[in-house]
Amino acid sequence: MAKEGLYSRDILLILGASFFYFSCPMLVTPIITGFSGSLGASAALMGLIGGMMNLCSLFCRPFAGNLADKIDKSRLSIAGTWMMAAACLGYMLALDARVVAAFRVLHGVGFACCSVCMATWMSNLLPRDKIGSGMGLYGAMNALAMALAPALGIFTYRLFGYRAAFGVAMLFALVSSFTIMFIKKGGAPENRAKPADARRGGGFSFIYVKVVPAALIIMLFAIPYCATQSFIVGYTEARGLHVSVGLFFPLYAAVLLVLRLCLKSLFDKLPFRVFQSGASVCTLAAIICLTLMRDNTLLFLAAAFMAGSYGIMSSVCQSTAMLVAGPEHRGLANSTYYIGFDLGMMLGPVCGGLLFGHAPLEIFYPALSLAVPAAAAVYIISARRGMF
Repeated sequence: MAKEGLYSRDILLILGASFFYFSCPMLVTPIITGFSGSLGASAALMGLIGGMMNLCSLFCRPFAGNLADKIDKSRLSIAGTWMMAAACLGYMLALDARVVAAFRVLHGVGFACCSVCMATWMSNLLPRDKIGSGMGLYGAMNALAMALAPALGIFTYRLFGYRAAFGVAMLFALVSSFTIMFIKKGGAPENRAKPADARRGGGFSFIYVKVVPAALIIMLFAIPYCATQSFIVGYTEARGLHVSVGLFFPLYAAVLLVLRLCLKSLFDKLPFRVFQSGASVCTLAAIICLTLMRDNTLLFLAAAFMAGSYGIMSSVCQSTAMLVAGPEHRGLANSTYYIGFDLGMMLGPVCGGLLFGHAPLEIFYPALSLAVPAAAAVYIISARRGMF
């Protein structure tokens, strides 16, 4: 298959479709628990509904990864967007919290299909020496969705109600589906399996082993970020700080977007250890800022440093996963990366909750900093085994 230029028509369409599919769940996430509560859900059920999509995606990704390597990616991506659109329609029509929970499962399946397929499709269209910069642009679309979609969801809900906001999310999924239909190249599965793979019959695999170190590293970098995402409001309130917490994540996303665009050419030139070292310093700097925070200055610096840590490493780890796998295995490699991503998103709130509820507030962020040496240990052990 002929490779595409970094700004070719098909790649721009994939970037556009990725923005819209990723915006769909990001728009729903900040309002789905409140909507469930309005239908009579208990606090425990509200929390379960809030996390159910990611939990479902975690278990579905290996299946989506195997399918992405064996069937047409356009069909699987379109099916994923239709499932997400159907889930949003279900939220609009739901009159019971248990119905919302059922549609969260469908939303998770659709999101797993899209996230694995679109990234794999993007990497297969790129020349090998442009995978880092290309996946950086792909990540920039996700960052843009993270910055705009939650704010749009909250704004629509406050003006027109929950069901109108879910209607906007459904529209985003349908626009993504429509955009995918215009992508011409790269959707067909690769037919370059090695003889050893052929003898094995191309059986089902849950993970791509060579990607496990990258998946573990992004999991560890995600833990401090996701703990912050879940508890920064409670943390600042418990400390009696008068800071503009609502600006933390929009600023994080804006800085991340700028960083990914500015560094895109370096993603293909610098080794993994350089990015991990820089991200480790940024993580520790963010933790120091949040620990010493008294006003908005350190809050804003923490947001910028967090963009340089977890935000950058998510692109670096994903492009590394694409590079270590051949084109015929990139679906499974991408799903393995996303398993680490999902585990980080789950463990961050869990670790944050344990620290927030059972440890002195002063050690909340210093304890989360242990993820940095743990990620360094994963890299050192993996590098010695020739996995980087």
